[in-house]
Amino acid sequence: MKQGSFKFFSLILLIMAVFGVTVVFGDENTVNLESIILESFDGDSNYDWKVAASKFATKTDEETFPQVSYLPLWPMALFGSNSEGKDLKILGVHGKFNRQGYNWIDVYPVASGGEDGEAQDGDGEPAPVEIPLPGRVRSLDMWVWGSNLNYGIEAYLRDYQGVVHVIELGNIAYQGWKNLKATVPPSLPQGKRVLPRLASLSFIKFRIWTPPQEQVNDFYVYFDQFKVLTDTFESIFDGDELANPARVQELWTGSDSETN
Repeated sequence: MKQGSFKFFSLILLIMAVFGVTVVFGDENTVNLESIILESFDGDSNYDWKVAASKFATKTDEETFPQVSYLPLWPMALFGSNSEGKDLKILGVHGKFNRQGYNWIDVYPVASGGEDGEAQDGDGEPAPVEIPLPGRVRSLDMWVWGSNLNYGIEAYLRDYQGVVHVIELGNIAYQGWKNLKATVPPSLPQGKRVLPRLASLSFIKFRIWTPPQEQVNDFYVYFDQFKVLTDTFESIFDGDELANPARVQELWTGSDSETN
């Protein structure tokens, strides 16, 4: 490169740096970040929510714990004191254990209406399902109500290879509603070299942990608005529909396909 051309190129880079202009070399650096609500807990999604617990969960002739229910309340930080006629709800979990220790409660989704013909587990209950996460997820967040109990909340995710990853949402040793947020580590695989490149994660469940020194004889935890911040950008190229698994399935099973 001639010296004059080098100086000119350097001057252009300097001007772009001063004015905050960024050069993007290739689609790998292009992002389209979106905040997407996966579950509002208003009872209007494709999922119902169930609970399961470790072995010391309280069971009596009258009641079995943990219990789960939708309740007509909401965080004021989200919707204010007036719901504006919306049918807002939260998900409540009522727990009891017979002894202190590393007890846990799992909160997991099943297909809505799972009692009517959907897959069931060995006890005849609706079988758990996993929620596909859109795009390449950067972070998770959810509103959680705490009562100053020293419990932890985790989210369980599965990658395209079947490996389960545990993301710590945080501790709920506070009072009232708080937005818990956790970054999804870049080490979690969400893409492949070959097409289709997108290899999305799926959500399995939340887990509430109780440490041995904390009381567990009677407690409540409430959830609202589970969201992800995710990069939904995908490169457009000639023949990109053939990298869409749903479209490929449609083509190969549809009436337009021909086989020998």
